[in-house]
Amino acid sequence: MCSAYLLLIFSPGCGDKQKNAQVANNPQAASNKPMAIQVDGYIVKKKSLGSNVEVPGTLIANESTELHPQISERIVQLNASEGKTVAKGTLIAKLYDADLQATLKKLQVQLQIAKQNEERSAELLKIQGISHQDYDASLLTVNNIKADIEFTEATIVKTEIRAPFNGRVGLKNISMGAFVTPTTVIASIQQTDILKLDFSVPEKYTARIKVGQEVSFTVEGGSKKYTAKIMATEAGVTQETRSLMIRAIVQNKDAGLVPGVFAKVVLDFDPDPNAIVVPTQAILPQARGKKVIVYNGGVAKFVDVTTGIRDSSNIQIVSGLKAGDTIVTTGLLTVRPDSQLELNKITN
Repeated sequence: MCSAYLLLIFSPGCGDKQKNAQVANNPQAASNKPMAIQVDGYIVKKKSLGSNVEVPGTLIANESTELHPQISERIVQLNASEGKTVAKGTLIAKLYDADLQATLKKLQVQLQIAKQNEERSAELLKIQGISHQDYDASLLTVNNIKADIEFTEATIVKTEIRAPFNGRVGLKNISMGAFVTPTTVIASIQQTDILKLDFSVPEKYTARIKVGQEVSFTVEGGSKKYTAKIMATEAGVTQETRSLMIRAIVQNKDAGLVPGVFAKVVLDFDPDPNAIVVPTQAILPQARGKKVIVYNGGVAKFVDVTTGIRDSSNIQIVSGLKAGDTIVTTGLLTVRPDSQLELNKITN
């Protein structure tokens, strides 16, 4: 009984000695301070950074349109030379207009008679043989017939489908004798002696696009390089794609360049001598935006950044960092905000 009592008295003292021994062997446990994460650092600096941006593009004709009739009628003449180049004003197709021509002749005869009546009325008015009201009625008849003639002549013009500009006629879609309506496509015509190049660039490059700037491009199935000069840009960035549409004039003439061909456009931007540049692997993509980890007195700070152009190993930081900041380049997945950090090595 006595020995049991002594065991109860001295057992806590033995436990305290064991705890003290563990603390002595592990000072980290005594302070509850987490171990610092070993990482590599990079000192942010300014450097000259140039870039080549490759984007898809499409060749288009300088002018292009479909040829539609303006009225519904039967085709009586068809001069659509498929694949041939025609001059502006060339007659492509002619619609039936015999009824309109007959109406025009009838109106011209009526106009002659109406003019004679108006002249006689004018002579009678001078000697007060008729009233002003009677003369005005004869003059009104003349003017009404003239208006009818102009309307008929305008309708006859609509029976002629002519080339609106110099260009190459495509494949015809109708034959002689076909009845056509304003929705019928007779053929297409494209001005191919001058070609345009349409492409778009991400909005971060819009400030570096200038009218008159030259770009190079290649077409599918070929390695030959062509050049084009930027002539205009869209008024604003497309909200759906966050890109800016650009149009350039092709400077080369080549049989291999035809409208509709896919092009690979390369833009060579002048280098920025004061670009803030960091290694690409230092960027942490987020659901919205990008972050980097800044080494701040041994503590990890997550900072939002805006990126710009990049090359094979570096990326430009437009905002969020300044020269002299130290960022983390390794162990990014193990670092959490306010983690304790210890730098193994620093590069710059």
